Amino acid sequence: MIVIVDYKLGNIRSVENAFRKAGAKVSVSSSASDILSADGLVVPGVGAFKKATENLKELNIYDTILNSIKSQKPYLGICLGFQMLFTESSEYGKTSGFDIFPGKVEKFERDVKIPHMGWNSVSYLNDSPMFEGIPEGNYFYFDHSYYVIPSEGSVVAGTTDYGNEFVSAVCAGSIWGAQFHPEKSADIGLEIIRNFSKYAG
Repeated sequence: MIVIVDYKLGNIRSVENAFRKAGAKVSVSSSASDILSADGLVVPGVGAFKKATENLKELNIYDTILNSIKSQKPYLGICLGFQMLFTESSEYGKTSGFDIFPGKVEKFERDVKIPHMGWNSVSYLNDSPMFEGIPEGNYFYFDHSYYVIPSEGSVVAGTTDYGNEFVSAVCAGSIWGAQFHPEKSADIGLEIIRNFSKYAG
């Protein structure tokens, strides 16, 4: 069973519906026990980094998720759930993330329209299971104002151009992350969801 973590930010139901459409066995929960027993975790979210960490801590599941990631439980972070994998974010002052990957989250420069909203392509940097069966050059749906700057290039699975090139996907073993929204990216997005579901077993 894959558990989609509901921490009261973003449209969780659209993620759940996409996983069900992809044929995955999935549930939505804010329970630590459900997270511990899950075969894989999905942490989506739209909103502020600081509020996300506050909500996870108020629900007493922040450490449960962090420890699950460290134990190599399959994890897919979408948008905010992706950004939280890094050391810290500058959104509304510095806020610490899970620090699974060293790096920071910064706001786009003023020379591009913010938020970055709509369809954009992803260039692959390695042979990642995330993009298995998905030809390069396909378009995915984005909606964000902040982007990640990893300190280690080895974790980067995909990049996107928006004024400048930024990291739009990571994949390192059991830890997957996407700045774009697979659940809003039509059939191509469903392929990523299927790939993760297959990986989580």
